[in-house]
Amino acid sequence: MILLLAGTSDARELAVMIQQAGYNVTATVVTDHAAEQLRSAGIRAYVGRLDASQLADLAKAEGAKAIVDASHPFAEEASKNAMQAAADAGLPYIRYERQASSFSSEKVTFVDSYEEAADLAAEKGGVVMLTTGSKTLDIFAARLIGRPDVKVIARMLPRKDNLDKCERLGFSQEQIVMMQGPFTKELDRALYRHFGVTVVVTKESGKVGFVDEKIAAAEELGIDVIVIRRPRLSYGIVHHDFAGVLEALKQHAPLPAV
Repeated sequence: MILLLAGTSDARELAVMIQQAGYNVTATVVTDHAAEQLRSAGIRAYVGRLDASQLADLAKAEGAKAIVDASHPFAEEASKNAMQAAADAGLPYIRYERQASSFSSEKVTFVDSYEEAADLAAEKGGVVMLTTGSKTLDIFAARLIGRPDVKVIARMLPRKDNLDKCERLGFSQEQIVMMQGPFTKELDRALYRHFGVTVVVTKESGKVGFVDEKIAAAEELGIDVIVIRRPRLSYGIVHHDFAGVLEALKQHAPLPAV
């Protein structure tokens, strides 16, 4: 059995491919929606944020032969927990991380943290659209809401807990956009025009995270883009495609001979 941390939209496809290769797969996710998607594909799924000890216990209880970390590129704690759990359980750790996009534009500025992104957005002023999700929304709210020269628009997944958080942080209804991807360049461009956006804040999430579309639409409209770089972790075994993950599993957790 393979224990898989499924934290991205492409993790479901990876889980299915691993199962089709002959492995049993158990996935951990943080939302009921993600669990439903995996279960509909025949993948067992546990819902909840697990620390390293809990992950190690789950791996042992399930008889896991390896831990595959397909968590989000920005889920730094999840990856650290997975690496520690693998070490504690004496299991191979294999990281799948979607390939980062590369950008070369005078309208794009890279920063190393959410705080730096929020400060730069405050400095630029205007209409700032956040496409960074809800987890770090408090960082941007503290630095941007209430500034006379800044209007903030927050775009995120349509979930009740996200709406509750927005309200607690002082976002008005006019400042909240709740949508489920995929997002096209045309849709991004229409949203930017509708809200009069002058600055977009996003993360270096890779092509599957629709970053390319966001930036292409912004460039066409002459909008500044602030891109938050991924955390830099020493993963050990890391692959940017599914084939690499499957090969690593065959090497480090081979299936029993038939």
